[in-house]
Amino acid sequence: MEECLALTLAILTIFVASRVRKFYAGLKAVSGLPGPRVPFWPIGLPGAVIPTTWWNPGLGYHWVKRLKLYKHFGSEVIAIVPFLIGPPGIYVSNVDVARQILGGGQSALAFNKMRSSKSVLGLWGSSLLYSDGDVWRKHRRVVGPAFHNTLYTEVWIRTAQAYHEMVAAEGWGEGDIVEIPIAQTITMKLTMLIIGQCVFGFPFTWISPARLSDGSMSIQECISLIADRIFALRILPKWAQKLPFRALQDIYHARDELTRFMNEQVAERKAALSGFSEGSKELRKDAFSMLVAANEAESEKRKLTDDEVVGNVFAMLFAGHETTGYALAATLGCVSLHQDIQDGVIQQIEEVVGYNRDPTIDDYPKLTKVASIFLEAVRLFPVGHIVHHGGKTVAIRQGTKVIIDMVGLQYNPRYFDEPEKFKPTRWEGISGDSEAFTAFSFGPRTCIGRKFAMVEAVCWLTMVLRDWRVEPMLRPGETEEMWRQRVLDARVGMTLNVFDVPVRLVRRRSK
Repeated sequence: MEECLALTLAILTIFVASRVRKFYAGLKAVSGLPGPRVPFWPIGLPGAVIPTTWWNPGLGYHWVKRLKLYKHFGSEVIAIVPFLIGPPGIYVSNVDVARQILGGGQSALAFNKMRSSKSVLGLWGSSLLYSDGDVWRKHRRVVGPAFHNTLYTEVWIRTAQAYHEMVAAEGWGEGDIVEIPIAQTITMKLTMLIIGQCVFGFPFTWISPARLSDGSMSIQECISLIADRIFALRILPKWAQKLPFRALQDIYHARDELTRFMNEQVAERKAALSGFSEGSKELRKDAFSMLVAANEAESEKRKLTDDEVVGNVFAMLFAGHETTGYALAATLGCVSLHQDIQDGVIQQIEEVVGYNRDPTIDDYPKLTKVASIFLEAVRLFPVGHIVHHGGKTVAIRQGTKVIIDMVGLQYNPRYFDEPEKFKPTRWEGISGDSEAFTAFSFGPRTCIGRKFAMVEAVCWLTMVLRDWRVEPMLRPGETEEMWRQRVLDARVGMTLNVFDVPVRLVRRRSK
């Protein structure tokens, strides 16, 4: 018994000593920067799956503490140093420092995306979003031609058509009040429809979405399922696929069928391109076909593999669907509490478009107030809430993690007065693709689908707000402030997503 106790004490002493040594090595690695000293690294196991509490930062730490975190430590660059599990890491909420990392200069070359972020988001292969260095430049060269002015015109046209289809299919033309318990059900369906039509060239409509090859679920349902449970795909071993749990079987089925679907799409585009070169077919103009065409035109050395093409397709599906859908829902939620802002937006819509025609792509640069409400909602709820990098040099030790805190940037009072408030006037007179707006990232790493999202959002919001006044859908006895506190918050996972947004639409002009 005494021998067992002695052995236990010896093991415990060794363990404690190793953790103390690890902790002080972590402090030295970050040069003693101020910040939380915690048991676990928040963007790794087990810290990421434990809720944010007083003792564990968790994945949502920077969101929960967005108004106090950097102020509390008196610095725009802080260090999280775990003493049990995980590496030390630096969180950055300063634009100048972030630009050094993302800006494409020599200092940026010292940083690469963290392996953990690649393993989560690069499940279908390397892509533009999840690669570095020369590999990233190869992806950029191939993917870039898929995003062009003709595509943006098509996005606008299809979005306007989708609005009319939505009104008819959802029964919005039958009365003067429409209640939408969860705005995301509409906005996510819209973004998937536009991606399906403009990125993939699918001939489906609001009431007939694209489905997987086996017909088991729609592409939207599949993407949403994978997004909700993507961490399970990362951390579970391969043999877990054989476990008799429905939740696991569903996600593995969704992964396998989506992989099959995307590979089928690559094969179809290659066949169509071959037919075009033989003069028997017309080249399709959707973004996916343009991507495959650009890739096939590259030399064998520079060409992307099929897995890399699929990786980029998944990135377009996920980024264009989830991010824009949640951003539009957040926009509706924010404007519902600000009728004065809506009035200013409507005045501009009346001046630019009027009521006798649909808006066109030529109206896009004139609808600045519509763009501003979308940009401000994205600032408040930056879907891409963190950017991971692993440092190699640049005055920090190799292996130290660097997190560009996109939430911290957007809530930094140095850049935004009253950052917690919805103030679209911040963006008036500023172009939607200006470097001043950082929530889409910036520098060479800025979101390649940024204008795609902006065009889609401005067109749809223009048509919705011209016809409807957006109000919060209150519970019995609930005030607007209570609604704001309940609804305008977010859950943090692979992306930052606003809570379910219940709104009421009131027709602006009687039928």
